[in-house]
Amino acid sequence: MDTLAKLKILSAASQYDLACACGTHDQDHRRRGTDGKWLYPVTLAGGGRAIMLKTLLSNACTNDCKYCPLRRDTNIRRCALNPDETARTFMDYLARRNIFGLFLSSGVIGSPDRTMEQLNAVAALLRRKHRFRGYIHLKIIPGASDAAIRETLSLASAVSINIETPGEAHCRKLSGRKRFLEDIIHPLKLVARLTAKGERYARIRTTTQFVVGASDETDAEIVNYMFGLYDRLRLNRVYFSAYQAGLGAPDIPGETGGELNPQDRLRREHRLYQVDFLIRKYGFKTEDIPFDRRNNLSLDQDPKEHWAALHPEFYPIKVNQADRETLLRVPGLGLLTVARLLDRRREGRLNDLQGMNLRGHRLQKALAHIRFD
Repeated sequence: MDTLAKLKILSAASQYDLACACGTHDQDHRRRGTDGKWLYPVTLAGGGRAIMLKTLLSNACTNDCKYCPLRRDTNIRRCALNPDETARTFMDYLARRNIFGLFLSSGVIGSPDRTMEQLNAVAALLRRKHRFRGYIHLKIIPGASDAAIRETLSLASAVSINIETPGEAHCRKLSGRKRFLEDIIHPLKLVARLTAKGERYARIRTTTQFVVGASDETDAEIVNYMFGLYDRLRLNRVYFSAYQAGLGAPDIPGETGGELNPQDRLRREHRLYQVDFLIRKYGFKTEDIPFDRRNNLSLDQDPKEHWAALHPEFYPIKVNQADRETLLRVPGLGLLTVARLLDRRREGRLNDLQGMNLRGHRLQKALAHIRFD
């Protein structure tokens, strides 16, 4: 196959990895270009928007991850790009102003370090030969050596190591080759140490991803791990990818014991993203997150509203006295609304929510939980 034909296959195969700069609004969603490649919108620091090319270097893989349609025992058409043609193709798109940056991952080609050598070679060509100083997101392959990871950090703008499961027990159910502590947790801790404030690679953005529903993990297990990734390892973002039934092996919990239909699987993913936002932006702790008797999130109720329903003693909130953290516990009030409210409060006492850009259901929810006197 020529380079374009391989790109069509490899960029489509990269759709299962979400740990990159893609947003949650309609205009931020990934989309397929006219030549078959997945293109990812990115918000630029200076304003405006551009797109990022996202592809695998190879869809051949020696791993046996049961949730992955690219695992070694599946019968799919395999192909690979070499570092030079990947770099040349990227620079060609860049010259035509079609793309902003590169997200590069790969199946495991022989060994983790052999794969890292290929990924790093692409970035090295872009940085040193083509003098590209823009955005490069490189995947760190589980099991990669410390030396390979340090090389990646010297070349990348962002890196990700996919944790995939909340704990060793779930990892063993999904892979006979990956060692959770040695291959995944150790690299995560190393990257956290090397990118800590004041360290050489502090500028590098770090992310990870959970595959949700491939094993029989609970939402509580995922949330506990997520909080640790933010609190102790200082990751920038945690992403969630709902397991797609039918793509995995037939003997994994998500395939044989799953109780959720495809729509509910996506709703579960959405609830986890809501919890992620509450932890990152609203000051919630793991003990604040409401779970049902099976340690899962409600599919029918927003987790913030669920918390409010369980804590009637917390309400109503006195709008003219409450601090920012307290106001953020009010259903219907988001970050921008609370910021506007605090700005207006500096000008004088509030008697209503006019000018807060609240209407309909959100306005009614907020009014039910606040008072102005």
